[in-house]
Amino acid sequence: MRVLVSACLCGCRCTYRGGEHPRTELARLYAGGKVLPVCPEVLGGLPIPRPAAEICGGDGADVLAGRARVVTATGHDVTAAFLLGARRAADIALAAGIRSAVLKARSPSCGCGVIYDGSFSRSTRPGDGVAAALLRARGLRVFSDEEQEIFAREVLADAGD
Repeated sequence: MRVLVSACLCGCRCTYRGGEHPRTELARLYAGGKVLPVCPEVLGGLPIPRPAAEICGGDGADVLAGRARVVTATGHDVTAAFLLGARRAADIALAAGIRSAVLKARSPSCGCGVIYDGSFSRSTRPGDGVAAALLRARGLRVFSDEEQEIFAREVLADAGD
């Protein structure tokens, strides 16, 4: 079984600050070749480190529909990079036959169910990030890294891991 996972959760130093958010269980699965790490923001051509960005005017589904934008705190529009990275991540998942993903909570790319609200105040709102929204639209089951128990029960148990 292979699962798409935000690369930062596997220990890759690709967060906007150049850091990582390793999760023990996901790092173990990565070491065992059972997960495929991706960073949609890097796949979209953004550097490491990079300015923090948030979705303004909606959520990832709104960005995909052209109703919202992804901008940095200084107002630089990075929507095109987020869309490209989301498409590349989804294409990779589908080409590999992956049907589930575990993504970094609250991220403008990977947030699942909750994202930062676009005010750069660390406030949140309901919604998915751009990549999470596209992965869902393409039929993948998407989980936040904060839902690991659900992921373990629903995905890993099915795979006999």
